[in-house]
Parts: sequence; structure tokens; C-alpha cells
Amino acid sequence: MTDAELLDFIARQPHGRSGLKHLFRELGSQGANRREIEAALERLAAQGELVELRAGHYAAAARNREFVVGRVSMHRDGYGFVIPDHPLESISGDVFIPRGQTKGAMNGDRAIAKITFIGRDRRAEGELVRILRRAHPAVVGEFRITRRGMFVAPHDERLRDWIEIPDDMAIPAPANGLNRIGPKPVEISNPSELDGLIVNAEVLDYGEDGDHPVGRVIEVLGHPDDFGIDVEIVIRKHHIPHRFPPEVMEQAQSVANMIAAWEIEGRSDFRDLPIVTIDGETARDFDDAVLVNRLPHGHFELQVHIADVSHYVRPASPIDIEARLRGTSVYFPDRAVPMLPFELSTGICSLNPHVDRLVLSAILEIDRQGDPVSHRFARGVIRSAERMTYTDVHLLLEGDAGLRDRYKPLVERFELMRELAEILMRKRYKRGSIDFDLPEPTIEFDEFGMMTGIGRSPRNIAHRIIEEFMLAANEAVAEHLARTGHAAIYRIHEKPDPERVMQFEEIAAQFGYSLGVGAIPVERHRYRERKAHGRKVYKDVTRAGDVEISSKAYQRLVAKIEGTPEERILSYLMLRSLKQARYSENNDGHFALAASHYTHFTSPIRRYPDLIVHRLLTASLEHRVYSNEGELKAIASECSLTERRAADAERELVEWKKAKFMEGRVGEEFDALIISVQKYGLFVELTHLFVEGLVPIDTLPGDRYTFQENVRRIVGQRTRREFSIGDRVRVILDRVDPIERKLQFAIIEPKPKAKADRKKTKAKKKSK
Repeated sequence: MTDAELLDFIARQPHGRSGLKHLFRELGSQGANRREIEAALERLAAQGELVELRAGHYAAAARNREFVVGRVSMHRDGYGFVIPDHPLESISGDVFIPRGQTKGAMNGDRAIAKITFIGRDRRAEGELVRILRRAHPAVVGEFRITRRGMFVAPHDERLRDWIEIPDDMAIPAPANGLNRIGPKPVEISNPSELDGLIVNAEVLDYGEDGDHPVGRVIEVLGHPDDFGIDVEIVIRKHHIPHRFPPEVMEQAQSVANMIAAWEIEGRSDFRDLPIVTIDGETARDFDDAVLVNRLPHGHFELQVHIADVSHYVRPASPIDIEARLRGTSVYFPDRAVPMLPFELSTGICSLNPHVDRLVLSAILEIDRQGDPVSHRFARGVIRSAERMTYTDVHLLLEGDAGLRDRYKPLVERFELMRELAEILMRKRYKRGSIDFDLPEPTIEFDEFGMMTGIGRSPRNIAHRIIEEFMLAANEAVAEHLARTGHAAIYRIHEKPDPERVMQFEEIAAQFGYSLGVGAIPVERHRYRERKAHGRKVYKDVTRAGDVEISSKAYQRLVAKIEGTPEERILSYLMLRSLKQARYSENNDGHFALAASHYTHFTSPIRRYPDLIVHRLLTASLEHRVYSNEGELKAIASECSLTERRAADAERELVEWKKAKFMEGRVGEEFDALIISVQKYGLFVELTHLFVEGLVPIDTLPGDRYTFQENVRRIVGQRTRREFSIGDRVRVILDRVDPIERKLQFAIIEPKPKAKADRKKTKAKKKSK
């Protein structure tokens, strides 16, 4: 009996519960033995699929309304929340865990919580029952020596407890090579020398009931103000694997950097074609190369050639195991943590110009309306004609004489690429694909690596060309895999949650906009509030019901607000109302792209799901079934988590560098836009910088202000002056919190005109 069958059996029992005796009796008659059942129960309980209510009695977590399984989000004040994996209809949002009921949980842990109370607003309160998986095997922070002993104060403010370090565990063993940062070794001979340094500590005992966790120092990173220490801290805080094990490096270095004749046999030969790569100026690895031809009957042939990483990275090899663990490359402003060793990522796998490279190719025929006519896939070999950049392609298409002369043989090709990309864009728009096209912040550095400013990443037609071609290839591969009828990995984006849509509609209405979904239906439910005098008390509650909303509703609103002052705010809020895209073994479509089939195929150097899709596609081309189908669900889940981890780390470092940059600008004035209004103040974004900060409500000038939640405005009690989303204000930077990386601003009142100026104004009015 499989784990899934056992879980299904328990879920079908009354109240989704069963005892061991019942399981042994019922399942034993079906051939399952006691040891198999006990082992499966242990696995399912460890995963959180089952909850052991008491010894020998289990409940299916998804069927039981008393328990939720999810990720713990801790607050620095000691309380926390459990964010359910599968939200319950009886509650709204996350489950609040009061201080004292957290069982020593750390932020990010996966746990089971028992619901103890549900309020009138359907907000739930509970207590942690069991920690399923610890999120922090190690903690990075500052080493502190106090009268009570030695500790590591976590850099993450949500990790409230300091890690106690016993005397004999303060100095890491020098033989492991971990007591160094970059090229500069940090030699430590006495624990007292660690005071004030940034270290990484392995947690040996997590503690409970108020006890400090206990750990040992495994790395000394350096001083808090050392150059590059911020990246080192963020890497360790998010537990991003950043050192390749020796066996991985040994295997990578053994890969030949030239392609042998036998490797080309049986492959399609594209080496004589003018295929090019188009990437950013600083790119070092090139996953994709493209070519567009015009066919005799007016159709387009789009060739998308992707590095054949699966030829070099074999399943279950040391490189493959490490790549799965990493899940994705992580890109910081001044460096990257690659998924694959550089010998592969920038060497033999990278589609470098003028050298032979192995590829997996998608050849698509597309008509003049942008509809796919046919597609085929092949294992091939190419020789990239040029390594082009987005900037050069953009300037060339804009008519730059020097570039058009330099790349004269390719000019017609690039113009054909633009023509096809524009057709594909119109096609996607017609079917309802959403394109927010929001600019991204980019950190600017000087030649010494010091930060000089915060800019906006450029986007031009060259970016659009590559995006459209990659989207087309991804859709074609997804459709092909779906038609095989075998298991695969897809990139899915589910429909938005009705309650989030309703919340967005309320804010959009203040600006005079709407998604046009009409009245959102409301459903009534009953929930147990608490036991009163020995009996259960039930209350009627309401929530947003299912609403049919299409991506076209979002698309129409995006077009309507384009170029308006409120565009950035409403675009951001629309994004917040949508769910996050993720990987899945089920083909559930992509809401934002309005695509029924979608996957990730085009970046196997930096994304593990793409590597798996290459293996699946190769298996279909060879008319065989992929041998590792049973692992696809786990791989999809893991890659969704590693993708989120990378995004969180990248975002945090950018915010940290922003705060660091702004430390030197305290006291300066800026133009700003109010992007959010809360009961404690206004959040503003500086007009010419990608920087946000808070204006506390008690610092607003000239009056005493209160927050009016129904209209989401802050209003002066005497003057009735209002502050709301979208207002433009002038602010001064008051202070920067370097630890929490938060900025605080104050509103600047316009200076009153001088008396002489007022007299001149009156005289002018009289003369008129």
C-alpha cells in the first residue's frame, strides 16, 4: 500500500480519523502488514499529512478542521502566525499563535497548529502542536560576549532567541576551511577575539519553554562593516548553498571543454545558420540563441536553441544532486551564486559565440496572425554567429548607423525578429495575457565596486524580442508534453483569490477604476466560536464567494491606467491580488499569460525545472517514458520553494543596499508618492529613486490625525486635511535604521509666502 492510498483511506473514515487497531484490521485484510502501515504513518505524520491526536490515533490534516499545517511566521515580539498550506473555509487568513504557545519555533519552520479559538471576523488563534521541519539548521549573526556567557545575536530580527555558544564550541576547526571570508582568512585563537564579529552558528539544540537554543560556531565571516559582508550574511540567512562539494567540482572539471565527434552524431546541424544570442552586457552564461526565417508562403520560422545541459548533467550524478538542492541560480547586484559550476555554466554549456555547442531546439512555424501552425523539436548543434546585447540590438533597430554597418549581414534578421515579436505581442494581448511591464530597480556601482546610486533597469524592443520568443518556445514544449499523456512539470499560475480581488476593487474604486467583475457573491458559513457552558456555540459568517474573473479584466485595467499618476500604485496592488506562479506536476494553465499550456524550458543553466523538462522532452523524442516520473511532484514543490528563497534573498539584499546608500542622505528633501496608508502612518516612494519609507502618523504636521479604515485615508481631526494613496508630497529623510533596513521620512509643509510677496500679489490683482 502506498502512502497516498493510506492517507486516502484515513480521510474517508468518519471525521477523517482512524486508530491503529482499525487500520491493522481493515488494511491487513487487503494484504498490508503492520510494519508497512506503521512506517507509512510515521512518514505521513512527519510530512504533516497526518496529525497524531494521541498515541495510535491519526487524523487527515486536510480533512480535520481543528488542525492546520503550514509555515510559521514569527514576529520579533515573540508571537507568530501559521500560514496554512491548504486554507480552511472556516477561518480567514493565517492562524495567530500567542507568545508562550510557539514551542520554540523559529521563523520559517513548518509546523502543525491546533485551532483553539475563532473570532467573529473568522480570525483564528491556536497553539503549535509539533514542529515538522526546521528552517534554520544554522543562524548567522553577531558574536556577543556577556556576563551570562557567549551568544550569537541573529541577524534576522524575527529570530528572537540568541544562540548560546558553549566555551568549547566558539572557535571553528581551521581544517574545514570555513573560518575565512573571500581571500582574507580570519585567524582566531581565543573566543574573546570573536566579540563583535559576524559568525555562522550551527544549531545543536533548539530549546523550548524559554530556554536558549544552543549551537557552535562553524564560520567566522568578518567585521560588520567589511566590504561584501552584506552578501555573505544574506546567503547564509536564507541558507543558500554556495560552495560546491569536492565531488561536484571534481566531476565538473573532468568534463571536456570541446565537443567530440561522437557527441554530434545523430543531431541536427545548425552550424551554418546566422544564429545569435541576445543578453545583457554583464551576462556570462548564455542559455538561448535564436533565428527567424521568412518562409515562402509568408509564414515565419522561429528557431529557439537552448543549451543541452541534460547531455552533461546526468540524473543522480553529484552535479545533478547539487543542482536540485540549489534549484536556481541566485543573482545579487554584484555577484551570482550559480546553480551549476562555472566549468559548465560559463563553459561547455554556455552558447558562446563562434564555437560549437550542443542544443535542444524548438522549431516553430507561425502564421501572420501569430498563431502556431506546427512545431518540431530536435537535439542539435549550433555555432553562434554573434554575442549580441539588448542595448546594441535596440540601437541597431532604432537606426544607429555604426551598428547597422558593423552587423550588416544580420540587420535584416533583426528587423524580421522585431516584426515577429510585435505580432506575437498582439496575439498575446488579444487572448488576454497581462503585461504589467513595471521597471525594476538596479544598483549602480563604480569601478571599485562601491554603490553610487539606484536606477531603473532599461527595457526595450530587444528585451521584448527575447521574451516573446522564449514564451512561444515554452508554450510549444508544454503543449507537446501534455499531448504525450505522460507526467511532466508545468509552470502554473492559478486564478486569483476572490477575497483579494474584492480588496483590490475597494482600493481601485477610490481612484475611479474597477476590474469590471461586477458584484462579488458572498457566501455564508457557520463556525464554532468557543464552548459556552459545556456546549458548542456556532456563528454565521460571510466570505467572498467564487467569482469568474478572466485575465482580460486585468489586462483592460492595465491599459486604462497606463501613463496615469496612479499607474505604479494600482499595478503593484493588482500584482498583490494575484497568486504566485509555481511549478506543478499538474497542467493547470497560466492565468496571467492566458495560456492553457506553459512550462519552463529555456533556462536549464540557471533553473532546475528547465533541466527536468529537457529530460522529459528528450525522452519523448526517443519514444520512451521518463524513468523518474515518481519524483516530479517532489521536484516541482522543492523548486517552487528554492525559487521563492532566491527571490527573497535578492530582494532583501537590494533593500539593504538601498538603506546603506540612503544613510549618507539623511536630512535631504525629496519628492515622493504615497503608495500605502496604514493606521500607523503613510508609506511613500521617492519619485526619482526606487526607495520606500514610512512617515509615522504622529509626525504629520499641523494637526492630530486618525486613520479612517473604510476609505483608507488619514484625516486631520481639526483641519480635515487628508492623506491618501496617490497623493504627491515633499518629504525629508529623518533617519535610517541600518539593522532593520527601514527609512523614516517626515512631510515638509510648503513655505508660506513672505509678507512683501503677498503685497505684490494683491497689487497685481488690483491693477488687473
